[in-house]
Amino acid sequence: MSVTVPAVEAELAYRACERITRAEAANFYYGIRLLPRAKREAMSAVYAFARRVDDIGDAGGLAVEEQLARLGAEREMLAAIARQGAVLGQDPVSVALGHAWRRYGLPLDALELLVDGVELDVRAARFERFDELVQYCRAVAGSIGRLCLAIFCGGSWNEPEGASELADTLGVAMQLTNILRDVREDHERGRCYLPAEDLRRFGCQGFPDCAPAAAASVIDFEAQRAEEWFARGLGLVGLIDARSASCVLAMTGIYRAILSRIAAAPESALHGRLALTPGEKAWVAARSLVLARRAGGQG
Repeated sequence: MSVTVPAVEAELAYRACERITRAEAANFYYGIRLLPRAKREAMSAVYAFARRVDDIGDAGGLAVEEQLARLGAEREMLAAIARQGAVLGQDPVSVALGHAWRRYGLPLDALELLVDGVELDVRAARFERFDELVQYCRAVAGSIGRLCLAIFCGGSWNEPEGASELADTLGVAMQLTNILRDVREDHERGRCYLPAEDLRRFGCQGFPDCAPAAAASVIDFEAQRAEEWFARGLGLVGLIDARSASCVLAMTGIYRAILSRIAAAPESALHGRLALTPGEKAWVAARSLVLARRAGGQG
């Protein structure tokens, strides 16, 4: 049975998701506000869902069993969207996400993959090799790249050939940057995402509480890797329209600026999270408009 969301209910749901995005998406919002209204609404729905799932993973006061149960409820909600085409009720995130799914053909497997990735966080997964870390990054961030691409293109059915892989690549690059930015905070939560083989290579067992020079060396090594993923993924810009390209450049520009600061002073990541000021983020967003035009995005 297909369910149609009334226009008023959809409008109210999107407004709620936009409030969540403005309040919580310190980097994400600077890019999505460059999009046309309908696409901005859909991006807010995706972000609000991702935020909720991520908050479950970070809810340290909950038992693991409760976290997994809540993630299971999110999976059930996605299954309801797949069955019914939408979800009606008191939860604005579900309503907005279902509406955006119908409008843009959002890949539900990407939403499910996001839940899978957060489940790895709940289970405190560790990664032996870099390719294992990449698979995690694809789940929690490459999936978001694919969802954004469907919205950028006006529907997943309009995506240019090769664009999905590039969107996924950018998601990995941004998540690698997140990991380097948050190494101290993650350590305090009992998490370490850097591959064990790399930590051994640089003599960083016990990271980040190891020799500062060794810790800085492994951070610099991973920062160079992240930049390589950015360089590959930014090929997406030439495949999408100018406003969507400016959104991509704004979001990635903020993350690359953070990454540049980490690369310039790797030891700084050991002491706390690095961030841009609101003014710096606004400058990056404004500059992205010019860069998008130069890149010659479609349309």
